[in-house]
Amino acid sequence: MWPALTGLLLASALAFHFWWRRNYQALRRLFEEQQKQLVALRESRDDAAAQVRAQQQAVFNSMVEGVLVLDESSKVQLVNRSLQKLFSLSADVRGQTIIEAFRLPELADLMKRLRQECSMQSYTLELPGMEERWVEVNAAAVLDRDGIQRGAILVFHDLTRIKQLERTRQEFVANVSHELRTPLSLIKGFVETLLEGAKNDPEKATRFLQTIEKHTDRLTFLIEDLLTISRLESGQIIMNLHPVDLREETQRVAEDLKSRADEKQVALDNQVPEGLRAHADADRLQQVLFNLIENAIKYGRPSGRVLIGGSAIADGKVELWVRDDGPGIPAEARERVFERFYRVDRARSRETGGTGLGLSIVKHIVQAHGGEVWLKSELGEGTTFHFTLPAD
Repeated sequence: MWPALTGLLLASALAFHFWWRRNYQALRRLFEEQQKQLVALRESRDDAAAQVRAQQQAVFNSMVEGVLVLDESSKVQLVNRSLQKLFSLSADVRGQTIIEAFRLPELADLMKRLRQECSMQSYTLELPGMEERWVEVNAAAVLDRDGIQRGAILVFHDLTRIKQLERTRQEFVANVSHELRTPLSLIKGFVETLLEGAKNDPEKATRFLQTIEKHTDRLTFLIEDLLTISRLESGQIIMNLHPVDLREETQRVAEDLKSRADEKQVALDNQVPEGLRAHADADRLQQVLFNLIENAIKYGRPSGRVLIGGSAIADGKVELWVRDDGPGIPAEARERVFERFYRVDRARSRETGGTGLGLSIVKHIVQAHGGEVWLKSELGEGTTFHFTLPAD
């Protein structure tokens, strides 16, 4: 019996051996194929996930608003390009906490409030730095099915330009109100005096009426200048461009201002070369020259000299300048003299008159021609205003 059983076992082992040899390669190929399918499935899944992440990043980067995505421990998961630019982020801040990435305690406080309120709207924040920057932050918590916070999304909108415009509007309204109030108060005072009996004194009545006329003219000039600036800024004034002889235009303005120059015994010296021409609006150019030359007469020294010059320069442009020999402009005021209503010396400006809008009008007219305007000044050595125009 045992020999028969042993023989059967040997036969079975031999049969399994031959079966294994015959099917091993097939099994191996099947195993390898399954492995390849698993690897391909993983790669496909990873590719799909990477594609989704890339699409999300592309969407976020296309947004004008800054976007910040945080995980449940308030660590940065994603920032878009607008946010990098807004906060001047040069390094990769992913994985950092919000305080490590932005160094702003206000944002950390915002996250604490967000854990309690789950949503924050229109939170205004001023960013530190040399330049003024304001942002509006809208934040929302990311909740799972059980209502547990798993992260947060913050959207930042740049408010800097809006803040600057609002401040400019407020300053403009305050300045206009002040400029209007002064002559109106004087006019009202003289009218009341006339009504109280001064009208019966011919000499007083004449003097008071002349003063009223003077301040009425001042109001008229202020309103006209305000309308001019408004039209220039809104593009409502269309420049009538044609060839202009700059020496002739300069001489025409100098003759118009000769009487004012004579009052201060100021000599007007027109050194603009013959034949220098520009492609410009003659009426607007006269307005620029009138403002600059009048200021030079007004703020130059008595018995002084005002020089008007010009030359052709590179890039198809011409340059004109108006130079006085007055006290000069302090360094801190040179960048602001073209602002509306800005006055270097308010007390002196009130005495000499004017609306405080002349240089602002000059700047807008020159820029409307595609030119630039600037000044050079040294204390005690006078001031020179330069501007460029397209050559003809």
